[in-house]
Amino acid sequence: MSVIVAKSAGFCFGVSRAVDMVEKAAAEGRRVVTLGPIIHNRHVVDKFDRMGIRVIDTPQEAQPDMTVIIRSHGVAEAVMKTLQNQGCEIIDATCPFVKRIHGIVANAEAEGRLPIIIGTRSHPEIEGIAGWCRNCRIFENPEELEKWIKNENPDRDLPICMVSQTTSTECLWKKSTQIAKKEFTNLKIFDTICRATESRQTEAAQLSAVSQAMVVVGDAKSSNTGRLAMICREHCGRVVLVDNASELVPGDFCGVTDVGITAGASTPAWIIKEVNNTMSEIINVDAVQEENFAELLEQSIKTLNTGDKVTGVVTGVSNTEVQVDLGTKHAGYIPYDEVSADPSVKPEDILHVGDEIEVFVVRVNDQEGTVQLSRKKLEGMKIWDDMAAFVEDKATVEATVTEENKGGLVANYKGIRVFIPASQSGIAKGGDMSVLVGQTVKMKITEVNRNRHRVIGSIRAVSSEERKAAQEKIWSEIENGKKYHGVVKSLTSYGAFVDIGGVDGMVHVSELSWNRIKTPADVVKVGDEIDVYVISFDPEKHKISLGYKTPEMNPWNQFMTKYNVGDVVTAKVVKMMTFGAFAEIMPSVDGLIHISQIADRRIGKPEDVLTEGQEVQVKITDIDAENKRISLSIRALLEDAQDEEVSE
Repeated sequence: MSVIVAKSAGFCFGVSRAVDMVEKAAAEGRRVVTLGPIIHNRHVVDKFDRMGIRVIDTPQEAQPDMTVIIRSHGVAEAVMKTLQNQGCEIIDATCPFVKRIHGIVANAEAEGRLPIIIGTRSHPEIEGIAGWCRNCRIFENPEELEKWIKNENPDRDLPICMVSQTTSTECLWKKSTQIAKKEFTNLKIFDTICRATESRQTEAAQLSAVSQAMVVVGDAKSSNTGRLAMICREHCGRVVLVDNASELVPGDFCGVTDVGITAGASTPAWIIKEVNNTMSEIINVDAVQEENFAELLEQSIKTLNTGDKVTGVVTGVSNTEVQVDLGTKHAGYIPYDEVSADPSVKPEDILHVGDEIEVFVVRVNDQEGTVQLSRKKLEGMKIWDDMAAFVEDKATVEATVTEENKGGLVANYKGIRVFIPASQSGIAKGGDMSVLVGQTVKMKITEVNRNRHRVIGSIRAVSSEERKAAQEKIWSEIENGKKYHGVVKSLTSYGAFVDIGGVDGMVHVSELSWNRIKTPADVVKVGDEIDVYVISFDPEKHKISLGYKTPEMNPWNQFMTKYNVGDVVTAKVVKMMTFGAFAEIMPSVDGLIHISQIADRRIGKPEDVLTEGQEVQVKITDIDAENKRISLSIRALLEDAQDEEVSE
């Protein structure tokens, strides 16, 4: 058996604020009156009556010596002007959410738009909202809106501004906006449902779905309480609406073991507590759910100060601001430009209803009951703390380079401007630093001056650190014959220096190619990526000798793989000797054509038949692999040709 009280039952911050303003004005000895009952709860109104606080029904009843308190529902602009003309003091306790709607409809009409209000016509809040524009349309439900569109057939391009009563249900509001979106092309929609009301209604639906009976506590005349009862009846077959604990009838709960309790926004905490205790006695609950209502009420009226860091819950994300419940009588809001330091961030992408967030209090307006908050300022404060820690810890961070200036580069780290001197950019002196603009780079934060908002960073420090780590790794693992993929860094007359990952090694000119070359530039150029292997190394002197030419690249090995004795090839005569001529079969592979093999007749010297540079057809007659010698013959081809003629 259990009795569960909804967490959001009772006073909302707007009602709590209004009650607090009445009590404060009375305590100061003023002659206080309220224009209409301050809230829809006779117990609170009776209490104020005993304190000498009267209720007046019209502004004309106000007298110059009176302090007139406007209730949280708000009033029309004309009513405010009448009270001013009466010469009395006015304390405006209009709920900040309602006050915002007054401004929306007034501005909309000034723009030439027709305000459409979804809500109960006779409700004081709706009457007040309608009083801030000369012409508007009020619809209690989507069916009325649809009927108006059908009967009057308004222009589809008619400029419309659409708002909702703060205590309307989400279901009615969504259906109404869907109809409007289909019918009107020039439409502005402002979701003005109070998120505290929405939370209370959601909790009521959830609690009634799992309870055998629901008790709704509040004034039967209250629209807010009536909607709660209606929502509960949709999910629970036994719903009782009571004004206080004395109206609970034990017979209504025969056979019931699980009861849920919720209450309207105008129900005081002490009445909810009495209902909770009485209900627990009726169904014989052994352990009564203890709720410290006094403490909860105290929290709802706690003060806030500019500069405070507070935690709240996101209750709504509109197209201009984010609403935050701080658990106080104030309405907290974060303007869009105060959500994040990153201009590309969209508030609706990072903040959602129900999120718990920490915020910075920018401005407190006790008169209007609002608090301007900033997530960006708190975010900025934390980032500056992080920056100082980065210097201390020598941490590496990533930031985006946004521009190049005369002295170096500028990067953005979470909205903080970081200057990178040219000497710390990692670009060689005179090099093009603009290639880094738009790139995400790693850097060290080397200096932070919060007072001057100055941060210095170094890309070079990260490069040096990474290079040092790479060097240590290479020297710890290096061995003869080990292969590396490197980059040619520079060339000299005697070889090429290659970076193999933080350490430079040298490839001697003799190790670059099997062919005869004049300079290293004949084989490689700066920036080339090549595969090398270790020939030898000296850790003490930090010297590494590398090889580039491999056995696979050896021209003799390539020749042996490609040619055999008896093959006919085209060769180029490269050198004349008294005993014959040398001919190049492939680069760096020559064969000898003996003088006796140059022609099919006796000749005095090779020059009688051949000239240097001449290409001739030769036959490979012998290969001495051990001494790497090749014998070639032109005569053999001539004799082969004669034999073919005789055969034919």
